[in-house]
Amino acid sequence: MYVLGIESATPVAATAVVTEDKIMAERMVNNRRTHSVNLLPMIRDVLNDAGIDKSQLDGIAVTTGPGSFTGLRIGMSTAKSLAQVLRLPVAGISTMESLVHPLTGLPGLACPILNARKNELYAALYRSNGRQLSCLLPAFAVGVEKLASLLDVYDEPITFLGDGTEEYRNTLMELLGGQARFAPGSAAFPRGAAVAELGLRTLKSGAGADPLDLLPYYTRESEAEIKWRERRRSNG
Repeated sequence: MYVLGIESATPVAATAVVTEDKIMAERMVNNRRTHSVNLLPMIRDVLNDAGIDKSQLDGIAVTTGPGSFTGLRIGMSTAKSLAQVLRLPVAGISTMESLVHPLTGLPGLACPILNARKNELYAALYRSNGRQLSCLLPAFAVGVEKLASLLDVYDEPITFLGDGTEEYRNTLMELLGGQARFAPGSAAFPRGAAVAELGLRTLKSGAGADPLDLLPYYTRESEAEIKWRERRRSNG
């Protein structure tokens, strides 16, 4: 079973092809070009690297949020278009779950955080028993002080990972002290292989979706939605 993974919810664009046995190919770029420029060439190249044709794919997995609204739309429209053309099922994967997936074998708490702008983070909390992850707090938008107060009640070490650690590391250390631990920079962004592996598991379980049914999970309203609501209110 060949599954293509696509990640574009963060500043990184990532793609991968996996099977049940291995990661066949993976690509990632973190540059100033938009995902609309990066993704299609990366998908073509990762398929070439894997030595397969798109017609051999059995499914497509894509991150559904939270994350950049524009990035999510680009990644999901790309995945949905490919899936419709190739008549493939799709698997929507939480950005947070794809981030924390590589830490599954590390027992304890892990908190993926993404910079949500406006002095907020997208955050979630997971616990691993060394074999599988369970979600304790699903993705939500929150200020760093509020996040620290929510996590302080667990009174045990928490591993933070994601691009939010770059800006908020010092603040989290001040608020949580030795409770706060940090994964290396290589864990700052979701990997295409993690998205593909989670998608393969979803598709094998029969939980794949029709491309038309796949929806993004924004967590909070976009700037356009906020302004639209304010205009509606001002106009009565």
